[in-house]
Amino acid sequence: MLASDDDILIKAQDWKAAGKGVAIATVVETWGSAPRPVGSHLVIDEDGNFLGSVSGGCVEGEVVSEATDVIADGKARTLEFGVADETAWRVGLSCGGRIRVFVERVD
Repeated sequence: MLASDDDILIKAQDWKAAGKGVAIATVVETWGSAPRPVGSHLVIDEDGNFLGSVSGGCVEGEVVSEATDVIADGKARTLEFGVADETAWRVGLSCGGRIRVFVERVD
């Protein structure tokens, strides 16, 4: 069962209140076959804990990894995954679709 937007935002607020660094990843664009729709969220804390979903499988592992960098340096990133990318098979998006995910630190 996927977490609701409210659950995700409450978790982000809880982690911030506990003094943790937090980032939110949001699906901002999709093409073709994509596992999650535009607007889907994943919240990540500085320890790599997360709630929500932007894709599934190895893509989320890559997003979590990038999010810890975003938390550390404060620089938002837009990540793109798709079958045409050399990383498509490595991160598990071989379904023919593409997704773009925006990752930003919660300050």
